Amino acid sequence: MIIIGLDPGLTCTGWGIVAKSGSRLSHIANGQIRTNAKASMAERLVELDAALVDVILHHRPDAGAVEEVFVNVNPQSTLKLGQARGVAMLSIARAGLPVAEYPTKVIKKALVGTGGADKKQIQHMLKVLLPGVQLAGEDASDALAVAITHANMLGSHR
Repeated sequence: MIIIGLDPGLTCTGWGIVAKSGSRLSHIANGQIRTNAKASMAERLVELDAALVDVILHHRPDAGAVEEVFVNVNPQSTLKLGQARGVAMLSIARAGLPVAEYPTKVIKKALVGTGGADKKQIQHMLKVLLPGVQLAGEDASDALAVAITHANMLGSHR
């Protein structure tokens, strides 16, 4: 089974794809999608959707997972994040794939064992779980963590 994980953001959306075969996980790809900060909100959302569609068509995942929105101090930032997250979920769902959602604390706990893990701990664990992985950046790391969380949850639900 191939799983795409997304860490949505308007400025940068991370994506990570893993394959699960039994209890074995392997890295397929990861990357980051940056939108043009000078474009209108609508144009940026279209740009994000088009890039996600390209990734989905290229890698043909069987399922997708998205990190849930956390509330920022700035309501405008939260709203922009929510809009990017909506596009991320739509891109996966429109491809006919099931979409799972996971809170940040669940993702951190699934990977590191504690919901308070920091980015460095997550990146270290990714390198342990996916030997040789080259991370495209923090958002891509977070997206791979989402994909791995979903892969592990699939195993526990069956």
